[in-house]
Amino acid sequence: MNGYSFELITGPMSCGKTEELLRRIRRCVIAKKKLKVFSPLIDTRSNGDYIESRNGLWADAIKIEHSIQIMHHVKPEDEVIAIDELQFFDSNITKVITTLMNDGKKVIGTGLELDFKSEPFGSMPQLMCIATKVDKLHAVCMKCGCEHATRTQRLIDGKPADKSSPLIMIGGDETYEARCIKCYELPDKNAGKHQSNLRILNFMHK
Repeated sequence: MNGYSFELITGPMSCGKTEELLRRIRRCVIAKKKLKVFSPLIDTRSNGDYIESRNGLWADAIKIEHSIQIMHHVKPEDEVIAIDELQFFDSNITKVITTLMNDGKKVIGTGLELDFKSEPFGSMPQLMCIATKVDKLHAVCMKCGCEHATRTQRLIDGKPADKSSPLIMIGGDETYEARCIKCYELPDKNAGKHQSNLRILNFMHK
């Protein structure tokens, strides 16, 4: 077993990150490796203590609120640590994964690299830097059908969410869809206010 590694699976919503994680978990089970699976407590899309892909695959998982709690569950004999939805964990997740690697564990994780505003999500930039292998998956754009969707489009009542929406909003296909860069939209309802304020400031300084 090759430990001291961190495989990171990333990409937008609906690109198959959890499905790929479950495939690798299954291979570890076949190889009779001692394995533990973790998932953030904030992700309520699964009704129980498990992770599940869109195609119905699933695996038992330990729900965690704070990343440091992972270390309380990992035993010396555990060989593989799988962690889903890394973007939802606090900033200590980077130290936790580094510690696991230094302890000789193989870590496999998934995470959204970009949030709905197309900005780096949580600790994903740091995690991509320390990963020994990064697999960046693409999805099918739900607007034009191209196979290179890299953005996660948030929808509210079927329309693109405004830039001022909360950063974290748990939801499924009715709330998020994958889009390519061309079709991705991020309206800003405050843009007009900013322009008005700028015009007022310019007028006052004349």
